[in-house]
Amino acid sequence: MGKAVRHRGPDWSGNWIANDTILVHERLSIVGVDSGAQPLVNEEGTVSLAVNGEIYNHRILRKGLKTPYNFKTHSDCEVIIPLYLEHDLDTPRYLDGMFSWVLHDKVQDRILAARDPIGITTFYMGRSSKTPGAVYFASELKCLHPVCDDIISFPPGHIYDSKTDKLTRYYDPKWLVEPTNIPTTPVDYKLLRTSLENSVRKRLMAEVPYGVLLSGGLDSSLVASIAQRETLRLNELAKKRSSSTNGAANGFEPDGHAAGHLVGIDDSNELATVQVLPQLNTFSIGLEGSPDGIAAKQVADFLGTKHHTFTFTIEDGLNALSDVIYHLESFDVTTIRASTPMFLLSRKIKAMGVKMVLSGEGSDEIFGGYLYFHNAPDKGALHEELINRVNNLHLSDCLRANKSTSAWGVEARVPFLDKAFLNVSMNIDPAEKMITKERIEKYIIRKAFDTTDEPETKPYLPDNILWRQKEQFSDGVGYGWIDALKDQAELNVTDEMMKNPKPEWGTDIPDSKEAYWYRCMFDEHFPPYCAKTVLRWVPTWSNQTDPSGRAIAVHNQKYEATK
Repeated sequence: MGKAVRHRGPDWSGNWIANDTILVHERLSIVGVDSGAQPLVNEEGTVSLAVNGEIYNHRILRKGLKTPYNFKTHSDCEVIIPLYLEHDLDTPRYLDGMFSWVLHDKVQDRILAARDPIGITTFYMGRSSKTPGAVYFASELKCLHPVCDDIISFPPGHIYDSKTDKLTRYYDPKWLVEPTNIPTTPVDYKLLRTSLENSVRKRLMAEVPYGVLLSGGLDSSLVASIAQRETLRLNELAKKRSSSTNGAANGFEPDGHAAGHLVGIDDSNELATVQVLPQLNTFSIGLEGSPDGIAAKQVADFLGTKHHTFTFTIEDGLNALSDVIYHLESFDVTTIRASTPMFLLSRKIKAMGVKMVLSGEGSDEIFGGYLYFHNAPDKGALHEELINRVNNLHLSDCLRANKSTSAWGVEARVPFLDKAFLNVSMNIDPAEKMITKERIEKYIIRKAFDTTDEPETKPYLPDNILWRQKEQFSDGVGYGWIDALKDQAELNVTDEMMKNPKPEWGTDIPDSKEAYWYRCMFDEHFPPYCAKTVLRWVPTWSNQTDPSGRAIAVHNQKYEATK
């Protein structure tokens, strides 16, 4: 079962057996490279832990433990064990990061399993009618379906406890649990900006080379801009420190104290990371001459990053489709359209020796960036729809970002989905997020990074990028990509087939030939009972079922009606 996800963790394999519990871990080493092999086990051998993810506040948590704990590794994840010993079921409330983990307590013969608040890392839970007492957990469906016949996507923001055999919500901010309670906080542009900057800084915690996925759209460009500023700032600090000490200790802290080889942020929000960061790499992909490729190059030149533009052909994309669906474990149209270029790009990134990338997912769900939000009737409806979209990110954009990159052993981190940033952005009066004649979509996040009134501040982005209209990634890689998928589906699916969907699909009937085609490919890889873990992404307030941004009437390059 572990071997089925070795692509996610090609660096090492580990397992631990205690009582009737087996933990298996396939490792991608980014933090605690030389010492953080998993499963992690405490000194007494009574608590074992397998984690996929990153705990950005691990240095702060280590410092705050009430009972001294003998850490065996520099891994950011090891702190979960002493936290469990102190806080039991409340453990995940203390974690700031992205994670799926399973912990076994040998003394109580008890299992806890938890997933991060938004579900950035993928996680599944399964049971089998053949072994009714057993519960199975895995990062991907492909580990479980050979042995389980009942599989769910583990709900984000929840913890499972084998003592009660129940899932309990631990992530419960007011904006999420009371969706009809409309926030009234006016927008604080400065706070919005500093919150996103802090979020990007946390995510530069690494001991290996990293980069930024740069599509040239607003979200990835902002992330790249902040990451580049931070990289230049840290390099400046490292140079100063090295000239004053003739070579700094590895794992320095910018204030001059050795960090004991631990990377990450401390309680004053300063970052210790790889000592002098190499020039920041940015990556983009598109068909020859795509809108995103041109914009990405402009942003990279403006920021001074080391930019890599990859082009793919329609044939490359079509050839990869079945593999993409195998890795994604989804048949959702928009997810597959956007994942294919991301899947191809991740392979190129891995070949360059980069293991971690920052990405711009989440911003559209928080700020109402999709073009269908032009049709939102009022701020209450808008707010509820945003919460609904954020709630389902683990089945759409987070699933895409995680699995397209993990397919090649690359990790994607998403600064917009930081817990503190969500707290700021989801508590803003949604009237500020409404699209009007005067306000383009995502106006407030654009405005937060507009430095026109601050002559002393270096601009974050060129004006035409900061105020560029939304391109959904599957459109932005080149308009020909979606058109080619539709044409290919037309060749593979007949009108007769559309009239006769497979009986095992039940009520979940594909509404286009493209959707039908993807569902058939999904069925080649996965048994029918896996389908309930999939959610279809469809725009709200629109009579279009096609999820492309160009199907929405306000897009500058909208589909022209065929005569």
